[in-house]
Amino acid sequence: MERKNAWLSYSAAEKKALYALCERYKGFLTDCKTEREAAERSIEMARKKGYKDIKELIAAGKKLKAGDKVYASCMGKSVVLFNIGKKPIEEGMNILGAHIDSPRLDLKPNPLYEDTDMVLLDTHYYGGIKKYLWVTVPLAIHGVVSFKDGTTKKVVIGEEDTDPVFCVTDLLIHLSHENMEKPAYSVIPGEALDVLAGSEPQKKSSKDKEDKDAVKKNILAILKKKYGMEEEDFFSAEFEVVPAGPARDMGIDGSMIMAYGHDDRICAYTSLEAFLDVEKPSKTAVCLLVDKEEIGSVGATGMHSRFFENVLSEIINLMGDYSEITLKRALANSRMLSSDVSAAFDPCYASAFEKKNCAYFGRGLVFNKYTGSRGKSGSNDASAEYIGALRKIMDDAGVHWQFAELGKVDQGGGGTIAYILANYGMEVIDSGIAVLNMHAPFEVGSKADIYEAYKGYKAFLINA
Repeated sequence: MERKNAWLSYSAAEKKALYALCERYKGFLTDCKTEREAAERSIEMARKKGYKDIKELIAAGKKLKAGDKVYASCMGKSVVLFNIGKKPIEEGMNILGAHIDSPRLDLKPNPLYEDTDMVLLDTHYYGGIKKYLWVTVPLAIHGVVSFKDGTTKKVVIGEEDTDPVFCVTDLLIHLSHENMEKPAYSVIPGEALDVLAGSEPQKKSSKDKEDKDAVKKNILAILKKKYGMEEEDFFSAEFEVVPAGPARDMGIDGSMIMAYGHDDRICAYTSLEAFLDVEKPSKTAVCLLVDKEEIGSVGATGMHSRFFENVLSEIINLMGDYSEITLKRALANSRMLSSDVSAAFDPCYASAFEKKNCAYFGRGLVFNKYTGSRGKSGSNDASAEYIGALRKIMDDAGVHWQFAELGKVDQGGGGTIAYILANYGMEVIDSGIAVLNMHAPFEVGSKADIYEAYKGYKAFLINA
């Protein structure tokens, strides 16, 4: 049951729409490399489409009705949007869910130190990475610093052409004999992922009794001048170290996009665009963009928190008929696409895949009946009835789609937020876009698959 390549079916008009969508997506990837930035941009896009902050509605005592558009943010890192449908909400919602965090390096709370006239920043990696891939790559710092007076300042260093960049250094090949004999997972220990941040010492002043940490003093002076930061302010800062530079077209034909953060902003952005393009849905449409998936969906901004359920409770209350049974019915009767990336078949590593049951570039939106690892451990396993309904929705809308597993049985595996929402009893399936180089500093996605995902998500919101 080989699926057709979507590129072969496009008219000139469809290609124009495809390229336009991908240009917008590239801009999103370039500007939004952290969950805070992705959440902020998502809210900006939603407000332009008429979405209102639920806090404003609650404060004003406004009631919700069909056609109203509402959003809520959790700590600036997760966002949920509701387009209130014509049918009673207890009949269920159509939900698109994705995550907006990505693997990266985080600065430790006390990161700054000097060693042999070099200043480095100590990091703790976030999510599953191959640590050796992060050395010698141009890096940028994105984040915020919160001061004791309650103000917060954004910091981005390394993205403008005139900005300096950073890197994790590597041992030269001439001295690497012992290192090269180590297993790949231990060539670069986690504690060695320190970011080189400076080497110019501050000149000794008349007040200085010694030249100790002169480079560190110079770095702190620069931070003070540019951002008003003292060293102690690192304690209340969130700084993420990410690959520097813009998303780029890839391939002689420009048919792919290489960028940091496809996992999972490739699904988050297409979900968001599809959601914002839907007007007056029959069932209430929901777009859920969450943090912390890469480390188990934990914490206040992860999917395991009560954020989504609490906001839904407020939505039902603003509709004038809140009850616990209405909330439970709304959740249990819902359908969801848990939109996360899948592994694209790579002919250079063909032995990791089972060719009949893997995803291919250009063949459209990927459905994973289950993810997990080995014996389906940790997975949500979608029902046959739900999959049958989705096949009809996609085929009726002319969406290219495919089914896949995440590699061979016993090869490894992975998880998504699907099983968490499935705990409410709703129908959930993993769906998304196949990428190459997953969790590497630069991942690769197919423009055709991005376009087909957008089409598929929109069809789901309208017809599920």
